[in-house]
Amino acid sequence: MKKRYILFNKPYGVLTQFTGTEDERTLAEFSLPKGVYAAGRLDKDSEGLLLLTDDGAFKDRLTHPRFEHYKTYLVQVEGIPTDEAIAKLCNGVVISGYKTKRAKVQRVAESELAFLWERDPPIRFRQNIPTAWLRISIYEGKNRQVRRMTAAAGYPTLRLIRVAIMDYQLENLRPGEWREVSRLAF
Repeated sequence: MKKRYILFNKPYGVLTQFTGTEDERTLAEFSLPKGVYAAGRLDKDSEGLLLLTDDGAFKDRLTHPRFEHYKTYLVQVEGIPTDEAIAKLCNGVVISGYKTKRAKVQRVAESELAFLWERDPPIRFRQNIPTAWLRISIYEGKNRQVRRMTAAAGYPTLRLIRVAIMDYQLENLRPGEWREVSRLAF
């Protein structure tokens, strides 16, 4: 039987599972193919690329940190990170007694964000506190890791959007949209 690989743009507020309580939004509302499951997770407060598959071996290889498959996020943070904070994020920060592995971190110009959609609900706006966007790539994936990393560096995350998993890209998928793709070789 042919295996399936689905790229899905998970909207804000949706659980990365097919069941939940009555008041929770889940993947079940998006008419995804039967039998596919998320390869990795995105918390309810995060948005963006989620890969779903029915290929268990592929899913395990994709999500296990020893294979160092990078996941890339656009992260809006409170404040303007200094060069020192960026270096700290790149070299690893301590979160919950654990030092994170190396990361790729760079500032993102507003002009590179034209493809982004408005979040519903929007992030809270504070007139006297500026925000900045970072592109952060990690291969670990501990619970809420990117949020904890930016907070440890002194810049809390306001919005987090996964835009890539390895060479799989979010591209022009709008929130709630999905498309089938072929499996990457690795």
